[in-house]
Amino acid sequence: MKLSVASWSFHSLTFDQATGLAKVLGIHAIDVGYFGHPALDKAKLLTEPESYGRDIAAASPVPIANLFHLFGDSLHDRNLALPPDPQNLADLKAALAFAKAAGAPSVFILPGMINPGQSRADALTASAESLKPMVAAGKEVGIKVLVEPHVQGILEQPEITEELLEKVPGLGIVLDPSHFAVFGHSQASIDALAGHAGHVHLRQAKPGQLQAKMDEGTLNFASFFGALRDANYDGWCSIEYEHDSFMNSLHDDVLTETVKMRDCFQNWWSANG
Repeated sequence: MKLSVASWSFHSLTFDQATGLAKVLGIHAIDVGYFGHPALDKAKLLTEPESYGRDIAAASPVPIANLFHLFGDSLHDRNLALPPDPQNLADLKAALAFAKAAGAPSVFILPGMINPGQSRADALTASAESLKPMVAAGKEVGIKVLVEPHVQGILEQPEITEELLEKVPGLGIVLDPSHFAVFGHSQASIDALAGHAGHVHLRQAKPGQLQAKMDEGTLNFASFFGALRDANYDGWCSIEYEHDSFMNSLHDDVLTETVKMRDCFQNWWSANG
């Protein structure tokens, strides 16, 4: 396992500053997306994916670990539980081409929302049908296509996450324990998903609170890291503390908590890796 950090953790920094800070902190890679001042140019990525991917890789002093691709402008816009949108697949193929050129092994997208008139089961079925050709497109170019179970989406429980994975062979997940801990799901139920992880996000959390300080949350990272190791996970573990209004994630010192999580991971790895 290797340590990365989300570029959007450093919302006020430029891309050059965020990647430089990752290197200074001894964090070995960075995740990229369309958020804050480190944001990628989405329009350029969709129209010039290969050349832009090479440019981003050349500009970063650390490798690109993952691309977070958002289809529309919000969680609901163009979400995958709506009727299939051919533009979503076309955009995903561009995102995959960017990732390949940038050296990122995976692209993650969101699985969809429960839209008006849908049950969760309806949304799950629609999402699966949208995802199948996307997973196939990833296989064609050797890039993993992943979804992240998240608060307010269709995958708010480990059991439902397993159900979608059964419907879409070859699909993996970004395993972020905070999105399950906020609902009070047990550590054991989170750890059980380790075998499906294609990328990992790290931050502390607790029931009712999506993001918590390292010494105030309930997640057991020794257990989590051990589960990943036992599942032979050898990918990136990306620290993702945020200063963001979503779920009131505004009140933590992002840099301090990032360093604490770095040390938590490195101490565990030194003893157990």
